Amino acid sequence: MNKITSLFNIKYPIIQGGMIWNSGYKLASAVSNAGGLGLIGAGSMYPEVLREHIQKCKKATDKPFGVNVPMLYPNIEEIINIIIDEGVKIVFTSAGNPKTWTSFLKEKGITVIHVVSSSKFALKAQEAGVDAVVAEGFEAGGHNGREETTTLTLIPMVKEQISIPLIAAGGIATGRGMLAVMVLGADGVQVGSRFAASTESSSHDNFKKTIIEVEEGGTQLTLKELAPVRLIKNKFYNDVQELYAKCPTPEDLKTLLGRARAKRGMFEGDLIDGELEIGQIAGLIHDIKPAANIIEDMMTEFEIAKQEVAHL
Repeated sequence: MNKITSLFNIKYPIIQGGMIWNSGYKLASAVSNAGGLGLIGAGSMYPEVLREHIQKCKKATDKPFGVNVPMLYPNIEEIINIIIDEGVKIVFTSAGNPKTWTSFLKEKGITVIHVVSSSKFALKAQEAGVDAVVAEGFEAGGHNGREETTTLTLIPMVKEQISIPLIAAGGIATGRGMLAVMVLGADGVQVGSRFAASTESSSHDNFKKTIIEVEEGGTQLTLKELAPVRLIKNKFYNDVQELYAKCPTPEDLKTLLGRARAKRGMFEGDLIDGELEIGQIAGLIHDIKPAANIIEDMMTEFEIAKQEVAHL
């Protein structure tokens, strides 16, 4: 029995990333209905919007689903209370100290998973009592680790250090990628970019179309002084690079970034001045299709790859 399918009571060890501006209830419920674990991305939702998405998700699926909570947001307490009020049983935390909320959530009967970018933080998460960790390599889109450790090296290093279940993330969009990280020691995978380019993703069609046009080398990790983020090289990205040439202070970078830049890009479809967060694997994503088809294709390719590897 797979540790991840057992932990979440799901059919396949595929978790959909709780991406800001992409992961509303439509995507989360579609992934859960197809046998994976759907996550609602609380990072881009006001508390009452999150409540609405949780309620709609409960109506759209009778399967397990969770909420992804970046802990750096100011209204975190309100968000946690809504999650408890609405009876959500799975929470993925990120961007913060796992000690802050893990024991509180577990006392309420909630399964807690924390996202990390290094072995050091994986150990801290295990010590905090989480049920599993997501180890995310720097290929991943959006906010990312400063260490720039790739998934290929991160997974076996984390596996060596922890005893709890391990979920791999960063650069996984295919069944072959899934098999590769599981051979390296992962028990399951978290997939972001591939689901961002799904029919049910809540992002703007302009953004989805741009994802499938991204070529190898079309993304970059930047803004490390604020919070490292991988994004598509558009005009906004070029503006950031021009500012770097002038040796900016963090305040200068904050001023350029402004407010709601990611919303402008991914949700409102501004491809020029918006922040378009996506992973390096976008170079392998060539179509927009339903979440159920994504999971079906991944699992078919996974099984074929397993057979092929058996003959090596």
